[in-house]
Amino acid sequence: MSPSNRPPLFNLAAHQTTITREVRGAIATFLTMAYILFVNPSILKAAGIDPSAAVAATALASALCCLFMGFYANFPLATAPGMGLNAFVAFTIAAKAGSWHIAMGVIVLDGLLMLLLVLAGLREAVMTAIPRDLRLATGAGIGLFIAFLGLVSAGIVKMNIADAPLQPGILTAPTTLVAVVGLIVTAALLAWRVPGAIVLGIAAATAVAFPLHVTSWNGFAWARPSFATAFHADVWGALHWHQLWPYLFAVLMVDFFDTLGTATAIGEQAGLVDADGKVLRIKQILIVDSIAAAIGGALGASSVTAYIESAAGVAEGARTGLHSVIVGCFFIAAIFLAPIAAVVPASATAPALILVGFLIMAQVTRINFADLETAIPAFLILIGIPLTYSIAHGIGYGFVAYVLIKLLRGRPHHVHLLMYLVAAAYAAYFVTEARIG
Repeated sequence: MSPSNRPPLFNLAAHQTTITREVRGAIATFLTMAYILFVNPSILKAAGIDPSAAVAATALASALCCLFMGFYANFPLATAPGMGLNAFVAFTIAAKAGSWHIAMGVIVLDGLLMLLLVLAGLREAVMTAIPRDLRLATGAGIGLFIAFLGLVSAGIVKMNIADAPLQPGILTAPTTLVAVVGLIVTAALLAWRVPGAIVLGIAAATAVAFPLHVTSWNGFAWARPSFATAFHADVWGALHWHQLWPYLFAVLMVDFFDTLGTATAIGEQAGLVDADGKVLRIKQILIVDSIAAAIGGALGASSVTAYIESAAGVAEGARTGLHSVIVGCFFIAAIFLAPIAAVVPASATAPALILVGFLIMAQVTRINFADLETAIPAFLILIGIPLTYSIAHGIGYGFVAYVLIKLLRGRPHHVHLLMYLVAAAYAAYFVTEARIG
């Protein structure tokens, strides 16, 4: 193909989008995931990593991988260190290995092994083998999950209460009041179909947060980044650590299916799927995601993965990799301007998560609930993801149930061979998790 015949870099026209929509979407995505700049360092601190260095590593790793996703995969999917895996690295792997350097070495190995699986075509083949209703349930379950995260972040729902796992929050508490105002404003703007509704809702909630003393402006300040954690991952030590394999297997399982679920949810929401429901450019997405994990480990930021908060950007109209490139640029700026990003409180971005969860949840209407052999496993995925607080576990419960139901019904040939392998891998993972947990 001659240079004159090549499509534009992001091909905005073919995706029926504009630069304005991509920018607006990037702002919404960044604001809903900027919390990772502060949460990730606080978690990695438990592993002995200096928080100031972790902030810079988190921002740099997120920026590089977002740029890679945008330019190579041309998909509206932002990346950052994954929640859950960062805690596993800090509180489990580093504690067992006695060194965060070895723990990050495990993450580098995870990324490299995952890349081999992608290049071999296994990850893409597994996604194709998953029945459409289970893929739809995965997206809808993730929608419930991020809505639940938003409710908790808003203080509307309280967790870890002594006499009940969940309880209603106090709506008149300042942080919760900020979220309630943001929720009402954003919902109304969405109902009116106002462009930029999510970004405007976040801005409105932040404005309310000032008089309620939920946030404050302490003036402009440049951060002085430290990259002390970069390139100190001990891959050699991880290879020689005799207790490595159960932990590496656990990380591989979570990484493998978290991204498949996230890419499915975003692809369905954005309409970036083919007639069979397969996510467009899925191989490129999975290559970026695999390399991103290794980059995160190498920089000392934990495994970098695709973020479901990208759905906020898709809800604003983002459809191409330009969205991800712009998010990457915001993360580059955050290396030096992290104190400014802290002005937007979590309670101001919580409404975006709740309402984006609602938008993704709409996929549940396309599941065929009349076919119980598939509908029951789909239901287990749907409720398993939010209630276990784990995308990978929810998917695993549904996949294992699907295979077992088909076998008990005497229909083994209705199940793709890869689904048997995936179900067996999940069963092994659950056993391994019980042993190391």
